[in-house]
Amino acid sequence: MNLIANALSKKRYHRLGLLVAAGVALSACQGGIDSVFPKAETPVSAEVVKKMKAKGMKSSSPILLRIYKDEDILEVWKQKDTGRYALLESFDICKWSGVLGPKFKEGDRQAPEGFYNVGKAQMNPNSQYHLSFNIGYPNTYDRSHGRTGTHLMVHGACSSAGCYSMTDEQVGQIYALARDSMAGGQDYFQVQAYPFRMTAANMAKHAANPHFEFWKMLKEGYDHFELTNYPPKVDVCEKRYVFNREAVDDASFNSSATCPPLTMPKRLIELYSAKRSEEIAEFKKALKREQARAKLRGGELANLDVEQITLVAAGSEILPPPTPRPPAPEPVMPAPSVAENPGVEVPAIAAVEPSVAAETAVSAKVTPASAVPSGGTRTAAAPAIDGTLSAAENEALLRGESVHKPAPAVVAVSTPAIVPTPSPVKTPVVGDENQAQAGTVVQEAVVPVPVPAPRESAEAVAPPKKTPWWARKKPATGS
Repeated sequence: MNLIANALSKKRYHRLGLLVAAGVALSACQGGIDSVFPKAETPVSAEVVKKMKAKGMKSSSPILLRIYKDEDILEVWKQKDTGRYALLESFDICKWSGVLGPKFKEGDRQAPEGFYNVGKAQMNPNSQYHLSFNIGYPNTYDRSHGRTGTHLMVHGACSSAGCYSMTDEQVGQIYALARDSMAGGQDYFQVQAYPFRMTAANMAKHAANPHFEFWKMLKEGYDHFELTNYPPKVDVCEKRYVFNREAVDDASFNSSATCPPLTMPKRLIELYSAKRSEEIAEFKKALKREQARAKLRGGELANLDVEQITLVAAGSEILPPPTPRPPAPEPVMPAPSVAENPGVEVPAIAAVEPSVAAETAVSAKVTPASAVPSGGTRTAAAPAIDGTLSAAENEALLRGESVHKPAPAVVAVSTPAIVPTPSPVKTPVVGDENQAQAGTVVQEAVVPVPVPAPRESAEAVAPPKKTPWWARKKPATGS
């Protein structure tokens, strides 16, 4: 029996040794994996990569985060190849601290609400909460109201004291998506932190909350993103958020000073105006329903005048004028060249400058090109004088007699449909200058435009003569 017991004991120890050895080996293997892929370098999961490809997204495309406290949701939006953003992944927030509403001061354990930017310097791969990034509280709006606080994060470990806490696996995926986007060139990504989804129904439900006026500001930015699926341009003036506004004449925004003259893209004004009208109508209906419930169950909304509650944030009641578009430059159309395009018809005004054409016509004693009837064909011929005709031939030409002279080589070009016709050029008869100066009538010198030479060769080819029937050879016949 002792021998059997000893054998069984040895067998147990052997198995235990194998288990310990396997554990050590597994630990060593795991350590090797961690050294290859540190937690901050863990790749995005294959499932998320598949979603990105299906939605037309690249791993390097920019991202945006939207947080909803009441729903405990953190959304990751990513830019598609169309330029618009689309929802890629939703994560359940493990824990956030405080209540609905913004953060006011250090130590109040409130998770922030508002619009924040996260840059590379805010990413913390060595966080004691697995991984984290600072959302950028306090921002310009918070500082204009004297709000304080530090180290407000999105991190792992599922523990919060004013932060948005996720599980380690979740924050690893969010961190990886942000890391890849920044590696692709995104300088910072926007974080939109809301108390709830900013629908008209939810706004009516919380209309009696002391933070309602603050939430109306956030709703405008929320609606802009809903319309455009693109991160809104966020500025602060008069201690309030303004979205997608452009300052006139490149004026600067001062968080505590009066807003400069502002404009807004015309198309966005049209879309937002229509959406705001719909939201106001829905808000009024929902507000009456919520007040009726409050009267039955009790609540602050039961005693409020709902007709005095508006959905539009103070200062944004009147939308700014549309941003003017810069005038488009007029296209410069170069004139086609006859020399570069032989045989191509071009408008006459593009072929010869008007002043040059008139001067040439006067010196050549020919009708100007502009005197050709509308729709006709003019010729850009060389001047008729300057040694090409004798004095006698020139006088005969002025008397209207024809001069048998080979036609100069010309290029036929098309004229515009409507061409102004100037008065014919009047030239005194040659050798009668004194009479012209005395006021005697002078002859008009109208020279017919040379006719282009025919394209066929000057030497006509005579048609072949027919061979008489009696001279034709009969074909030889076979034997």
